Amino acid sequence: MKSLQGIIPPVATPMRPDEELDLPRLRWYIDRLLNAGVHAIFVLGTNSEFYALDEREKQAVIATAVEHVAGRVPVYAGTGAESTREVIRLTRMAQREGVDAVSIITPYFISPNQKEILDHYRRIADVTSLPIILYSNPVTCGGLKLDVDTVARLAEDPRFIGIKDSSGDMTTTLEYIRVVTPSFAVLQGRDTLIYSSLQFGAKGAIPASGNVAPALCVEIYNAFQRGDQEAARAAQWRLNPIRLSLGLGTPPSGVKAALELMGLSIGPCRSPVGPLSPDKLEKLRAILQKAGLLSTP
Repeated sequence: MKSLQGIIPPVATPMRPDEELDLPRLRWYIDRLLNAGVHAIFVLGTNSEFYALDEREKQAVIATAVEHVAGRVPVYAGTGAESTREVIRLTRMAQREGVDAVSIITPYFISPNQKEILDHYRRIADVTSLPIILYSNPVTCGGLKLDVDTVARLAEDPRFIGIKDSSGDMTTTLEYIRVVTPSFAVLQGRDTLIYSSLQFGAKGAIPASGNVAPALCVEIYNAFQRGDQEAARAAQWRLNPIRLSLGLGTPPSGVKAALELMGLSIGPCRSPVGPLSPDKLEKLRAILQKAGLLSTP
């Protein structure tokens, strides 16, 4: 498998007006992201509404993505769940469908201790040949995060190839980078910190704003890789207001509202997540316009 690096958008899941999956639109949407130069495709992440999809729907999304990408870039799938048994079942399904790796978020309702988390990940690794990407997102997991020592121990095992850190805490991100092996990729999950993290050795990012401004996210990474610090920093400054505006609604309603304003609608979120209020929609419109993502009326 190709090394874990670059800009990997957590692909928002297209829905029809009745909130059913829109798989033809998913194919179209994946092509849009690939045309923007993203380095991999990641389905069933937090911004993909994985928590709102049943197992049959998750399989359909994964199968569609793998078939449509057709090896152009790696395809990763989120298989996180509340119990080890369910994660194992979903990971086996993802392996059958042909993904390149799985991303597994920590449990998000219970708060296991670090030994239980270690056992959780190791038991999953024991039943799959797929590489595993750890995922720490304390905001959505009741404050639970992967401790630095836990990540260091798992990074010694070649079955674990990286971590998405959505803590937003640069000290945590830098400590992950400091303690892991060189082959283990630390990926930034907080879009406003992509450039800063690359400077200290992060291998890339899994940015929600990669749905709205994929080319801009890619420019941060590509400019950094070619040594153009000024361009990378400028792209980060342009991205930040876009990313912050996506918090105007309950995630991922900001992403889907932005895409609709841009004429790239992928439908609604699944209930209970609703659309942005009119005043917030106007704020979002103004930010996207200033960023050059909307045509001036």
